[in-house]
Amino acid sequence: MPKIKDIARQLELLAPLAHQESYDNSGLLAGDPDAELRDVLICLEITDAVIEEAVTRGCNLIVSHHPLIFKPIRKLTGAHWTERCLLKAIRHEVGLYAIHTNLDNVVGGVNSALAHRIGLEKVRILAPRTGTQAKLTTFVPSESLRDVLDALHEAGAGIIGNYESCSFRIKGTGTFRPGAEAQPYTGRREHLEEVEEERIEVIFPAHRKSDLLAALRRSHPYEEVAYYLHDLVNEDSGTGSGMIGCLSEPMEFGAFIALLKDRFHTPVVRHSAFGRGLVQSIAVCGGAGSFLLPRALASGADVFVSADFKYHDFFEGQPAMAIADIGHYESEQWTKELLAKFLSQKFPNIALRLSEVVTNPIHYT
Repeated sequence: MPKIKDIARQLELLAPLAHQESYDNSGLLAGDPDAELRDVLICLEITDAVIEEAVTRGCNLIVSHHPLIFKPIRKLTGAHWTERCLLKAIRHEVGLYAIHTNLDNVVGGVNSALAHRIGLEKVRILAPRTGTQAKLTTFVPSESLRDVLDALHEAGAGIIGNYESCSFRIKGTGTFRPGAEAQPYTGRREHLEEVEEERIEVIFPAHRKSDLLAALRRSHPYEEVAYYLHDLVNEDSGTGSGMIGCLSEPMEFGAFIALLKDRFHTPVVRHSAFGRGLVQSIAVCGGAGSFLLPRALASGADVFVSADFKYHDFFEGQPAMAIADIGHYESEQWTKELLAKFLSQKFPNIALRLSEVVTNPIHYT
């Protein structure tokens, strides 16, 4: 029987916690990681009604996009609605897991779902992150090359964009003199040895350094493994904020706004003017996206679709780019389906239930 920690492990492969923003609080927020799973309820955010739904439907884990515990809780008395929710979850032994900005910042996450809903093609990250990758260089005897490379790739190395098992190799000669207490793989103690070796270089996600080094030591035949690491400042095409893509065919701006209303089930789209004819290049960001306005404008996007824009934000980008605010809830509502699809492939025997509670706090009259 899978445990709560098994769900957490898979979610963190989809969206590593290392990719969440510094202000965020993703991960397991409450509950016993070793508790056996019954059913899982998936929602956008946790409210009293959502916890009641989980209890009624027999779920002992809630996976939400927005974390219930966002600001520090100094007392747990039930004075605030978040405290009451937390107390109720604990009382009914319902675990709480949040997958927030880390899911925003990966390909296949919230922004991928948003772009797909609009129908965008040739999608890429709008603001790729830097400092998320590192490089490992090591030296391997030729006969062990395949074993070491396979282990490194299994541990997450060698992924560059849509390409896997990437590496660079150079043949050369390694020299060493085993000490009197050494247990050398080849050669004799206290004799200078020369061995044909291959220098291997692989790029890997920096947060997986421990896994990578463990795989290296496990697969390498030498008693002492020679290697070194470099932190990289490369842009990472697989992580970052927002996305940009294009419509299959240009369309009138008014027709595009009507499309947004239809696809996101909203009666209102707040938007600035657009006076350049047809639109085709579209930038998106689920949730509050005003911080990406400069990147969206620099990308050449015709429209930036996001939420939570302030009054003066709508002046930005004029007349080159229009802003379309579809609402915070509306831009992220398909996250539930995204998570359910991912988890169903990993846990086919666990019931994954989508919350039926509408948690949008904003109403249109």
